[in-house]
Parts: sequence; C-alpha cells; structure tokens
Amino acid sequence: MKNVLLSGAAALVLAAGGGWWLSGQTGNTTQDSGMIDLPGAANAQEASDAPAEEIDTSSIVEMTLGEESAPVKIVEYASFTCPHCANFHENQFKQLKSEYIDAGKVHFTYRDVYFDRYGLWASMVARCGGEERFFGITDMIYDQQKDWIGDGQDPVAIAERLRKIGKVAGLNDDQLDACLNDANKAKTLVAWFQENAEADDVNSTPTLVINGETHSNMSYDELKAMIDEQLAE
Repeated sequence: MKNVLLSGAAALVLAAGGGWWLSGQTGNTTQDSGMIDLPGAANAQEASDAPAEEIDTSSIVEMTLGEESAPVKIVEYASFTCPHCANFHENQFKQLKSEYIDAGKVHFTYRDVYFDRYGLWASMVARCGGEERFFGITDMIYDQQKDWIGDGQDPVAIAERLRKIGKVAGLNDDQLDACLNDANKAKTLVAWFQENAEADDVNSTPTLVINGETHSNMSYDELKAMIDEQLAE
C-alpha cells in the first residue's frame, strides 16, 4: 500500500507548548515489505498559502558522513518514529558505517521523512545541535524511540522526553525552545522533504538511494552485495 505524500507546508499547524505539528495519521506498516507507508494529506490543516515549490529550501543543511569523493553515494530516507528505521540504524547502518563509510568507500546522506508531528519534532531536536551533533543525537533518538514515543497519546510528554534527549546531548533550554518553535524552519523542512521525496520516488521508510537508484529496505547482506557490485565497476 502506498499513500500520497504530505503536501508541504500546508501540512503544518502550530500547537501551544509543543512547537510545530504535522497533522494526519501515523504511517501504516506494510507487513510483507517491512516498511512504513507515508500518510495522505486529507486531514492536513493549512499553515501557509504558499505551495511547497514556492518555499526556498536552500537553507536546509544536508547531514552527511564520509568522504565526498567516495565512489558509492547512499542517501537514506527515514523517520524518527519509524520502527523499521530504528532497526536499520541499530543494525545495517552500524555495519555500513564501520565497513564502508569510515573506510572512505561510501558517502552517506541522511534525509528526514515526516509522516507525523512527532517525527518533525525529533528532527528539529536532532538538527538543533548542528552538523557536529546531528548523528550523535540521531543515534540517541533511535535508541530510545520506544521510550520517548510511549503510547503516542501524550504530546506534552513526548515533547518533554525529546527535550531531555537534547539536553543530555548538550543543548540548553533556550536552544531547544528556539529550535522547536522555529515556524519558518518547520515549513522549510517539510517543503524540502517533499521535494526530495518526489524527486527520488520515496513512498515508504526506510528507503535507500544508491548511486541514484531507489531501493526499499534490505538486509545488510543485500546492501553489502549491492555496494560491492558498485565498487567493482
């Protein structure tokens, strides 16, 4: 099952005390693929009349690891609320980093996907630390995914747990307040996500784009074989 992608900035609403929210349902698990489908925008509430293509996304920093000159380029599309993404980062990603990224064979880019409001909040906390802290905070958010999401029914508690992760990573209250309530950044992030997802035909998470070709989630053995094939060319 594949659903329509969120329609850019029109999917954002401002909620008191919680920062920027994405309306709509959480993603649905596709049992046979081990991935999560993105939700439609039928219930989205407009925060801006400007369509995504009219929002300047050039200010968004790509979060990358590895040598830019590496022969294999991998882009991962993932959401912080996606359990399959958490599993990927606990398993395949750690092996990928050790064997290929740190060895200068793969240049890795992480791109956020937003299919619920909590994923956007988590992304804004991770990005609050800048490029130097992003992947460290990302690891913490994925490692503690079940704890900070909880039952998903208490937005205030979820926001506070994400703030706690940010503070453990060295961010202070003022920094977190500024990041979580940055309306323009939220709109821009969602527009940026939509641009990238449409360009790379992303319909579920995690999705991997390997040297320009889009692939669904896979085991590390499958990923390794694909990388080795690219390196042998």
